[in-house]
This record gives sequence, structure tokens and C-alpha cells, in this order.
Amino acid sequence: MDAIRDRLALPGRRGGAAPRDSAGSDGGTGPPRRRTDLRLALPAAMVWGASLAGLWLTPAALAVLCLGLAALGALLLVRLRGRTPAVRPQGRRSFRATSAMALLLAAAAAAHSSGAASQRFDGPLAEAIAGGKTAVALVEVAGAPRPLGRPGLAGPPERWSVPVLTREVATGGVVLRTRAQLVVMGGGAWGTLVPGQAVRATGKLRPADPGRYEAGTLAASSAPGPADGGSGLESAAKDLRSRFVRAAAFLAPDAAGLLPGMVTGDTSALDEGLENAMKAVGMTHLTAVSGANCSLVLGALLLACRRMRMPRAPAAAAALAGLGLFVVLVGPDASVLRAAVMGAVAVAALAGGRRGRGLSFLCLAVLWLLLADPGLGGSFGFLLSVLATLGIIVLGRRIIDWIPARIPRWAAGAVAVPLSAQLLCGPVIVLLQPQFSTYSLLANVAASPLVAPVTLLGTAAVPLVVLAPWPATFLIAVAGTFSAGVAGIARFSSQLPGASLPWPEGLPGLLSMLLLSALTFSLTWAAARPRAVVCLVRAAHRITVSLLALPERRRAAWDRRHGFDHGAGHGRLGYSTKYSGRDPRWPLRKNEQPVRRRRTLPLGARQPRRPLSSSRAPRSTWASGPWTTSDRRSAPPLPMWRSAGSTPPPTRPEAY
Repeated sequence: MDAIRDRLALPGRRGGAAPRDSAGSDGGTGPPRRRTDLRLALPAAMVWGASLAGLWLTPAALAVLCLGLAALGALLLVRLRGRTPAVRPQGRRSFRATSAMALLLAAAAAAHSSGAASQRFDGPLAEAIAGGKTAVALVEVAGAPRPLGRPGLAGPPERWSVPVLTREVATGGVVLRTRAQLVVMGGGAWGTLVPGQAVRATGKLRPADPGRYEAGTLAASSAPGPADGGSGLESAAKDLRSRFVRAAAFLAPDAAGLLPGMVTGDTSALDEGLENAMKAVGMTHLTAVSGANCSLVLGALLLACRRMRMPRAPAAAAALAGLGLFVVLVGPDASVLRAAVMGAVAVAALAGGRRGRGLSFLCLAVLWLLLADPGLGGSFGFLLSVLATLGIIVLGRRIIDWIPARIPRWAAGAVAVPLSAQLLCGPVIVLLQPQFSTYSLLANVAASPLVAPVTLLGTAAVPLVVLAPWPATFLIAVAGTFSAGVAGIARFSSQLPGASLPWPEGLPGLLSMLLLSALTFSLTWAAARPRAVVCLVRAAHRITVSLLALPERRRAAWDRRHGFDHGAGHGRLGYSTKYSGRDPRWPLRKNEQPVRRRRTLPLGARQPRRPLSSSRAPRSTWASGPWTTSDRRSAPPLPMWRSAGSTPPPTRPEAY
């Protein structure tokens, strides 16, 4: 895998040595990280926003939006060209040029979306769809049929969803020749169609859900009419997929259903129990062909071409040709198209002798696909594919760099890749399926070493099913063994306690999952960088102490500035020993002077009565000698014991 990454011109050092710290702690002596190129991020985001606006706005609003974006882009270009190079800074100039280009591309995407918007809101076809009329249409299949499964029922699907483009629509005695996108819902015969075929459909028109790119749906009341046309490659690819399913039938039930899904995306033989188990543990991305398959196939083709000492340009051309055939084999799905375009851009950069950046390739792929088909902006599959790739590019490499160097790079990548993809895809997944897969990360990490052999061996076995059946059977048996391991991991993980927990739906679920993703990323960083965590805690403590002392410092400064003097005995609360003979309410600081001690009477003694008259009566008192009778006024003050260890005089009744 390291060699494949090197051939794909991914950032990082060759030979599998990533720029990681030697001890896995903060700091390091490795080469500096390359700065992330964000110049294409703004155009990609604005084009995506314009594509989403095209799914909701009316044609008039889209026209206003398109004109406004184009005017702003032209104004920025004029201002950029009017200033002299000596006046404008280089960074500001680059940002303004990028912003102008982003505005113009967004205007182009909005203009492209206005065509589909006119079919949804205006015209006779929109009126027929809104009225729910019956129609007979001549349509062209625009994509691969998708099965519509029903929960609780196993076996082949009975209903299919087929995207089509209309050529003629006859409804209400009127024939409309228009080019609009519809979705046909039909029976089992509709699942046999291939893209490019022209068929006749009869059924009832219905409005599409809000935010959908198609103009409406057609509930077919009969099987498709006689099909003509169609691409020979598409027909051959469909035949290969069906033959591969039949060739894998000798495997165990789980492996026989999962292997075609992981290789060609055909899940018709997948067991419903296994499918539910994979949904519970977050492994459904393995049952359909995704960008990871395209990356593995492209990397293997490039590595094989370089091993054969092919020059750079022929190797790139051969790899792109093989990638195109793989896309035709598995079908033009959104994630497959994204990965294919991204891989094509990377190979083109490699052929030109330039090591590109993954984020730039991703932005170029998004721009290309959204400008070609703005309807992808509302596809959850396309969004999840982009988010997973973005997580691997932005977060995955940082997580790998955090892991100590004593851990092998392949083990670090096996943990970092699914974790980074799940951190960004989790908030979107809970919108589609409001549940939390507790063991999703562990299951994907355990299954990651088995995915590459299944993909590469299974893809190599697909053409050999026709050319050399016996070698194909051997490859299918080996790949089936690995796919059985994936199925076993899915079933075991789904049976663990708390494998699937309920999660809030809608916006609360999205926000809570965002918070959980941020917390998980922070805990990962803290576990990998303990020294940095200690330094961060100390810095936070210093900041907290300074903030707590700030009001007091400000008040002292204000008092000094306005001439306030608290004087002695005022200001801060200090210790006080002036309690007027009463018991103190709180512990006070010990004084150097001895404290007067209250004498206690012995057991059985009685307190003498005080004299009733207020005259100057003699009282008994004591000094340092024997008891004497003296006048109350002339009596000396009671002495204080000089130390805690002094022996008091004999206790005798005292008259007050």
C-alpha cells in the first residue's frame, strides 16, 4: 500500500516513512508539513451552493441569482485588472482572482440548473405532472436500475427505480417533445435495462419530492416496451456482472452474496440478515462499490505499469483506460464518478511530472462533476463520498502523524482512515439512519485488511469468468474466503450488546453528532500527545488565574487613578483580635499574649452569692500570694498566665 501511495503521488515521504515524531509526543524534528492549498475550496463550495439553489428555486429566481453572480465576478475581474501590480499585494490579488473565478463558475452552475428547474415549475409537462395524468412516454435509460427492497422480504427485489430522459410524452391527447428527467418505478422487468436503451413506458405521472433534480416520477403500469439501442459496453458489463454472481454461487451463503457486492456492486444475492448486520455496525459502504475500490484498482494498475518499465505517459494512459473500464463495469454511481475523476486528475498530474495535493484533486473533481450534472449537489451518496475523502485527506494524515513511530505505518493507517472518514460522515449518516453504531470503528478496522484482497482478486476474476473459467474459480475462492471474514466480523459485531443505539432525528441528532465527532477528535489528540495536553492544561490554569485576578487589578488601578485611600484597617479582610471579650465566630490567628482562662469550680462547690448592696464591699481576690481581702476599686487586675504550661493556683471560690 505504501508503494501504491507513492505511485499515486500522495503527500508524504517515500518508503512508508511519514513525517511523524520519533516518540509520538509533541514536537518533532521531521520535515515541515506542506501547507494546505485552499484556493480551489472556495470555487467548489460556491458551485455546490449554486447547484443546491437550483434544486429549490424557481426559474425566475435562478435567473436573478445567475445574473448577480456573473455581475459580481465581472466587477472583481475589472477591479483586479485596473490596479497596477505595484499597488495590489500578491495575497490579496490571488484571493480576489479566486473569488471572481468562483462567482463565474457558480453562475455557470446556476444557469445549468435553470433548465431542469423550468421542467419542474413551468410548461405543459409540469402541469401534467401536477395533475397526476396518465401518460405514454418514449424514454431513454440514463442510469443503472436500482432495487427497491422491502423490509422483511428476502430474495430478488420486485420493484426497481430507473432514471430516464424523456423523448416524447403523450398525455391528454397532446404529444410533448421535451428533454426532461424522470424516475420510472416499475416491476422486475425494469431491472434488466441498461443505460442508453430506448423503451416505451406507460403509467401515471406524479410530482417528485421537494429538492429532487428530476421533474417527476412515472409509476409504470406495465413492463417496458421493446428496447432498442443501448451501448454495447453497458450490455457487456451487465452480462459480466450476472455471470460473476453465478460463478460465485458455490461459496458459502454469506460469501456468495457479499463478494459480488464488494466487487461489482451487485447485491441481488445478498442475504437480508447479513445486510441488516452490516447496517447495524456501519459497514454498508462495503456492500457497494465506492471510491476505495477505484483507488485500489488505479493504484494496482499504476504499480503494474511501472513494474513493467513503461514510460510515464503510456503508464498513465493505460491506468486511465483500466479505470474507465472499471467504471463501466460497476456502473456510473456518484461515489464511483467522484473517485474516478479525482484519480484521473491525479494521474494527469503524475504524468506531467508534478506531485499534486489531495485537497486540490478533490475540489477539481467536485467542480467537474457539479458543472456536468448539478443534480449531484442534492445526492447524499455524493455528499458522503466527498466528506469521507475530505476526512481522510485533512484529518487522516494528522492522526497518522500523531501516532508514535514505533507503531507500524500500516497499523496507523488502518485506524486513522476509518476514524477520519467516520468523524465527518457521522453527522450526515444520522440524518438518513438515526442510530449510533457503537462498534463501527472496531468493525471497520478489523475488516480493513480484508477489503484490498477482495477488491483486487475479485476484479481480476471478473473478465476471467469468460476467458478462463478455472483460474477465475480459483481467484473467486480466495477472494470469497476474505469476504467470508468480512461477513463474520459484521455478524459478530452486530450481536454484541449495545451494537446499535437509538439517536435523535433531524437537527438535534445532527448537532449532537457534530459535538461527538469534535470530542472524539480531541480525545484522540489528547491520547496521542500527553505532553501537549499537560502543557495545555498548565496554560489554561495560568490564563484562568490571570482572568480571576483581573477584576481586582482593575479596581486597584481605578482607585489609584481616582485618589481613593482605604487607610489603615480597611481594604482587604485581615485577622482581628478585638472581639470585646466575646467568643470569636471563626478561628483567628494566635496572639503572642496569653489568653485569660476561665476558672472552673471543683466538683460539689457552689458559686458564692454576690452582695445585694451596691456599696463598696470588700471582696476576696488573689494575687501572687495568699488570699486577701481588698477594696473592689483598689484590687489589682487579674494576672495573665505567662505560658500554657504554667500551674494555676489552687482553685477557690471567687467573688465577683
